[in-house]
Amino acid sequence: MAGRTASCSCGQLSIQVQGEPRGVGICHCFACQRRTGSAFAALASYAAPFQVVGTSTKYVRVGAQGAKFTFRFCPVCGTTVYHTEEGQDQSVSVAVGAFADSNFPAPQVSVYDSRRHPWVLLPPGTEAFEKDPD
Repeated sequence: MAGRTASCSCGQLSIQVQGEPRGVGICHCFACQRRTGSAFAALASYAAPFQVVGTSTKYVRVGAQGAKFTFRFCPVCGTTVYHTEEGQDQSVSVAVGAFADSNFPAPQVSVYDSRRHPWVLLPPGTEAFEKDPD
């Protein structure tokens, strides 16, 4: 099974995942916009096991529907590399940009599309949800 490694800008924090992503999505919620400093967050979900190398700082955020997400970022350069959801111990979501791979698979879903900037165009075939469908 092929693996991928995602890392922060300075290389101090990385995560290695196995196989293909279970899903790739983009989120346009205001919390993700603020967290990334961008118009949206691009995330890839992977099944366990995964291996983290380096130290991280965490930030816990409660989502609009009550789920608790723990975001892990590098304490040196500040890059958010991955996050987990409370109660979902068998998966991890990794920031697509942390893979630094322009051939990474395109997103299949777009959530909080009601907050998408009008100049952001979705790839063909992307399923869009006004909010989070979960």
